[in-house]
Amino acid sequence: MFAIIQSGGRQVKVTPGAVIEVDRFDAQPGDEVSIDRVLFLEKDGGEVLTGSPYVADVRVLGIVDGESRGPKIRVFKKKRRKGMRRTKGHRSTFTRVRIKDIQV
Repeated sequence: MFAIIQSGGRQVKVTPGAVIEVDRFDAQPGDEVSIDRVLFLEKDGGEVLTGSPYVADVRVLGIVDGESRGPKIRVFKKKRRKGMRRTKGHRSTFTRVRIKDIQV
């Protein structure tokens, strides 16, 4: 059984027992979270449920493991013949969620 959920503008494939990283949201480590934005679900027998946009009465339960940070991304801008050069950096913070169950 697996599901495709939407979190933070991204789509993530989840299975029970998997650890995923989603965009940061306010939760303490050990908190239980319920995600009801399920776009697609495949059951063990091969049955497929799709939503428009979300599948009704399906929730993904998980436990927050903590936070981590992604790699640093360097943004370099330059305009030729003007002497303009600028470097900025960006580093995203993610929340790690351990998927416990998919409730149908």
